[in-house]
Amino acid sequence: MSFLPQEVIANKRDGLALTAGEISAFINGLAKGTVSHAQAAAFAMAVFFRDMDNTERVALTEAMRDSGTVLDWSDLDGPVADKHSTGGVGDNTSLMLAPILAACGVYVPMISGRGLGHTGGTLDKFDSIPGYTTSPDNALFRKVVKEAGCAIIGQTADLAPADKVLYAIRDVTGTVESIPLITASILSKKLAAGLGALILDVKTGSGAFMPTREKSRALADSLVSVANGARLKTAALITDMNEPLASAAGNALEIRNAVDFLTGRHQDARLREVTLSLAAAALELTGHEGNARAVVDHALDSGRATEHFSRMVAGLGGPTDFVSRMDDHLSPAPIVRDILAPATGYITAIDTREVGMGVVALGGGRRLPTDNIDHAVGFDQLLGLGAKTDVQTVLCRVHARTEEMAADATDRLLAAYTIGDQPAPSHPLIADRIGAP
Repeated sequence: MSFLPQEVIANKRDGLALTAGEISAFINGLAKGTVSHAQAAAFAMAVFFRDMDNTERVALTEAMRDSGTVLDWSDLDGPVADKHSTGGVGDNTSLMLAPILAACGVYVPMISGRGLGHTGGTLDKFDSIPGYTTSPDNALFRKVVKEAGCAIIGQTADLAPADKVLYAIRDVTGTVESIPLITASILSKKLAAGLGALILDVKTGSGAFMPTREKSRALADSLVSVANGARLKTAALITDMNEPLASAAGNALEIRNAVDFLTGRHQDARLREVTLSLAAAALELTGHEGNARAVVDHALDSGRATEHFSRMVAGLGGPTDFVSRMDDHLSPAPIVRDILAPATGYITAIDTREVGMGVVALGGGRRLPTDNIDHAVGFDQLLGLGAKTDVQTVLCRVHARTEEMAADATDRLLAAYTIGDQPAPSHPLIADRIGAP
């Protein structure tokens, strides 16, 4: 019988489980234009309300993967792995994790995204580096992965194109917050990248898209189950986002923070623990035997990860001396000033989402999809939960383009911090682990 998209929509509307064939035909039609945007919106809404079981989620993910090119890395002489984060504030782990794994003999073809809402985007961070191209052709992408061991770029037009169409529709139809649709969107791109292993960093807390532990766990369970169902070795860590992960939030500022981390000049303790825990878990997923944590620690502390980062930056068009002359290549904001604590006490809570929105208000994120990013602005030297304060304590520094923006960002930052008389109980940094290892 001929395929009719309205029958698929009606079946899901009525709570029926869709077959792999129905899902494949619908997504193939969406990619080819024979399924309309209105029909895709109705499908997304039906899934939002009726959910999907794990078999359907696997079928949807694989259909979206197969809507475009699937990369093949069989010519490489080592395992291929990647990491994905659900997004946070001051979360620049990808910048260090990719070269750390490369220094361990793992190839990392990382397909990353831009900022979404209050969260920073890895590609926006790399756009701070003069000459770095986040949209290379496939030949250059493969060359840099092979020679540097890692390459961090954006999604190409031929990788999971059905996901691009469906995500744009979800974004304007109130169906973004659907676990089966989030799962398929994330994993279709990772499957299309031709990976052998994937580690997931699912955030929870005030700066996460999934603010509660229960919602974060539900998303992590879905991602791990579907990825492994699609024959991609995957595990997840649920990590805390009740405060910025790094002491910097903003594109060039997080690049600077990452380079200081790689070279050992400055390493935020929470950032080091999350980055190395994710790297060790990814290494174990590739089949590594022995103490994976010791291996990734050495890859970082020996300086080998820094060498791979430098080769990646140069290979993708950035300065060959970026690490050694970072100050010459990162443009500073014209206004840099301290924000002082308003009271004596302890930092008991941080509205991390509002810190991220402060970066957006400074111009470091987008209000509209067409907005240009100001890479120089943001916050650094951010204090974390539990820090003791008095009225001379610097909560952070604001980097702004204008006096008006600096004043607004100061108000936002102060509103995001709560100072109390006693330290508050701490949140576990790694709240849970799902799947092997």
